[in-house]
Amino acid sequence: MSAGPVLTQDVIGLTKPAPVSRRGFMTASAAVAAGYTLAAGPVRADVIKTNTSGLTVGDARIKVAEGEMPGYFARPAGVNNPPVVLVAMEIFGLHEYINDVTRRLAKLGAFAVAPDYYFKGGDLTKITDIPQLMPIVNGKADAELLDDLDATVAWAKSQGGDTSRLGIIGFCRGGRTVWEYAAHSTALKAGVAFYGPPLDPPNPLWPKSPMQLAPEMKAPVLGLYGEADTGIPVESVEAFKAALAANKKTAEFKIYPGAPHGFHADYRASYRKDAAEDGWNQMQAWLKKYGVLG
Repeated sequence: MSAGPVLTQDVIGLTKPAPVSRRGFMTASAAVAAGYTLAAGPVRADVIKTNTSGLTVGDARIKVAEGEMPGYFARPAGVNNPPVVLVAMEIFGLHEYINDVTRRLAKLGAFAVAPDYYFKGGDLTKITDIPQLMPIVNGKADAELLDDLDATVAWAKSQGGDTSRLGIIGFCRGGRTVWEYAAHSTALKAGVAFYGPPLDPPNPLWPKSPMQLAPEMKAPVLGLYGEADTGIPVESVEAFKAALAANKKTAEFKIYPGAPHGFHADYRASYRKDAAEDGWNQMQAWLKKYGVLG
């Protein structure tokens, strides 16, 4: 592996998936037609599909330093001042799973926005293998990422979202983003990180890992992790939990027995229905507890 890209904790978890038969999966052409990214591996045939009934959905154009960042939003139709929830995507770009999660949040009453913060690297949903993705996603500086998220919040406010009730959820690399943003934003009310790596490999563009940011956390975060994640060992989650507690930060963790990395990703072989559904319920309860969701 030494000649290849640096594998981060989240990517190790992705690249050592559970063995899987081809039964119950879409063909590659069907997966592409449905809006999924092939780099993520075979796409399950029985993905969750959330309709747009009662919602207003569309593409966002968000002004950032590098130009206009694309995004996808969903919000309850005809509702004034809905709370704003950012959706931080995995490394696979803004594909159908992230769009669907955004609609699921809108069904809960949120103005949910998923910014495509890797857009300078092109359309990641068209890249078919993980090694091609890594230089793009690992080349995104944290400073720029946090600016992009702040810009997304400003955009949502300009569209009538209530940013005094601001939340963020994220998956995989986006779970790391949740922790980073919780240490950055003074406006954030709460975050939920699905299997976000606490530790980073050396990268000058990422000055501090979530673990190093433990003293700087400004918002309560719920961390949801899989016991069988091959890239994020339970020990590193426990060490992170201890670091947050030592700094008297509000954080809770749930580790799902036997669950691999990506257990919420209903389009992938890593999906574990019980853990995914419980995690979604825990997320809702957390965002309600801290005044994001009504």
